[in-house]
Amino acid sequence: MATHKKLKILHVLGQRPDSTGSGIYLQSMMREAAKCGHNNFMIAGIQPDSDVELHGISLEQCRFVRFNGSDIPFRIPGMTDIMPYPSTRFADLSAQDIEKYETVFACVLTETVASFRPDIIHSHHNWLISSLSRRLFRNIPVVTTCHGTDLRQFHNCPHLREKVLSGCRHLDAAMVLTGAQKDYIVMNYRLPPEKIIVTGAGYNDSLFTTGSKPSPPPVQLVYAGKLLNAKGLPWLLKALKTISTPEWQLHIVGGGSGKEKEECMRLAQDLGERGVVHGQIPQARLAAFFNKAHIFVLPSLFEGLPLVVLEALASGCRVVATDLPGVMEVAGNVKADYITLIRTPRLRKMDQPYPEDLAAFEQNIAQALRIQIARAVKRPRIDLSLIEDELSVFTWKGVFDRVQKVYFKVI
Repeated sequence: MATHKKLKILHVLGQRPDSTGSGIYLQSMMREAAKCGHNNFMIAGIQPDSDVELHGISLEQCRFVRFNGSDIPFRIPGMTDIMPYPSTRFADLSAQDIEKYETVFACVLTETVASFRPDIIHSHHNWLISSLSRRLFRNIPVVTTCHGTDLRQFHNCPHLREKVLSGCRHLDAAMVLTGAQKDYIVMNYRLPPEKIIVTGAGYNDSLFTTGSKPSPPPVQLVYAGKLLNAKGLPWLLKALKTISTPEWQLHIVGGGSGKEKEECMRLAQDLGERGVVHGQIPQARLAAFFNKAHIFVLPSLFEGLPLVVLEALASGCRVVATDLPGVMEVAGNVKADYITLIRTPRLRKMDQPYPEDLAAFEQNIAQALRIQIARAVKRPRIDLSLIEDELSVFTWKGVFDRVQKVYFKVI
């Protein structure tokens, strides 16, 4: 098929199309596809008591499955067990809940395919909805994007694996963020390597740009992510408590729920005025924070390819992060003194560290922060010319160029 053909693309996500990396990814793909002349439609989940943050996408292009309301009686099951909005866990759903979940999505998918008549279905996460889409529409190419959290659910919910594999092993293509994800899918999903393509993830290069940095003190730090243990936030907050000078201030951006959020909030309060919690904020406001920040910190124990690291770097922030495979794909080859990678502690499961390693992990975070705080005092602005080539690969335009090649390959 000639690559100039304009496609009708159905984008599918089982949760909110905002608030998390997969939602930002989906909306970015729709905007880039529209720039290329393609026609887009989205199916996603929402809860009736909250607005959806859409950018460049009209409600006429959307069909929402309503959780905790008229369509499905329970809260959105999140691809992480703690989401930045009220949610439930796939591990806690009964067999009847799963049946209801799939029945409602099957109805919405069938009605939408009949009216929109897509050339291709692009489903996000190698999980239940992607498997369902493949089983329902044998004559329509179905491709997925893996965001990493689906692999964690696959690991944590063995009772759902066969249901996932029944469709996902027959995908036309699975796009992944990193080479490590490709290796995992080859081993666990039984997809041949030639059907798995590394397309990466991106950032909005018109929103996240460099600007003038305020002169320290204080050195401005930002953490952006969910308020939970798997992001390493408790140990970041404990590490910062051991650093008194030079003067610093931490801005905590993100949402969460449950006991882990409560613990993070308690630790943040222990920092006094040096720790400021902002909650879940729009992308434009996050860009404004990054524009004035000197250091971005992400001591996460599990990531796919963290878009937020790209956004922070493009905004001229120094980076302190764990040496996860996704982080290494973004920053591992950059030889610059404004990136410090911390060794990830040993993990019992995909995001649960051994308790005996946590003291050393906390100390390593503190040492990395001391180094970058001292450097930020001497040189608030960094030289982005060293990473211009790396950043250009990760713009949303660059990502969609690779995704579009997959579309035309499978059609």
